[in-house]
Amino acid sequence: MNRYTLLGALVVAASALAAPLKTDPAKSQVSATFKEQGVPVEARFKRFAASIDYDAAKPEAAKASIDIEIASIDVGEAEINKEAQKPEWFNAAKYPKASFVSSAIKPAGAGKLQVSGKLSIKGLVQDVSFPLTLKTEGNNQVFEGSLPIKRLAFNVGEGAWKDTSMVADEVVIKFRLTAGK
Repeated sequence: MNRYTLLGALVVAASALAAPLKTDPAKSQVSATFKEQGVPVEARFKRFAASIDYDAAKPEAAKASIDIEIASIDVGEAEINKEAQKPEWFNAAKYPKASFVSSAIKPAGAGKLQVSGKLSIKGLVQDVSFPLTLKTEGNNQVFEGSLPIKRLAFNVGEGAWKDTSMVADEVVIKFRLTAGK
């Protein structure tokens, strides 16, 4: 084997190691929790696509992104799900997806990472940062975290819905993403 063949084999092996992890939708979930008239409500998003490029040996080189289909929201009531699609709320016709793209992922202790990036909801983009826990389950990596946001910062709840006495401004986006090779 000449050195070019060996070099080629090493490049192929290295790129195989750096391949993004494959997310398992059946074992993953994304939700948002908020309070309506003081009562906690959980809205799950049934459809989302996540891309995670993570190597435990080089966590600072990691990259992650997620696109969430707004029309897949499920609050548990069809009427509320339909209401959430309207322009006053998510305006799903104009902004069908919410997304997050990481800009930095840093080690933050055993099984912990600090993630920073851009969150886009309803056409508005904000810099966010949040802690993430990482654990291994079988051959998979499980990434779990929560990100508190203010819904009004993204114009979610316009007009009469800006009144936070009915629906609180605070929302916590929670996620559990299970991924492997």
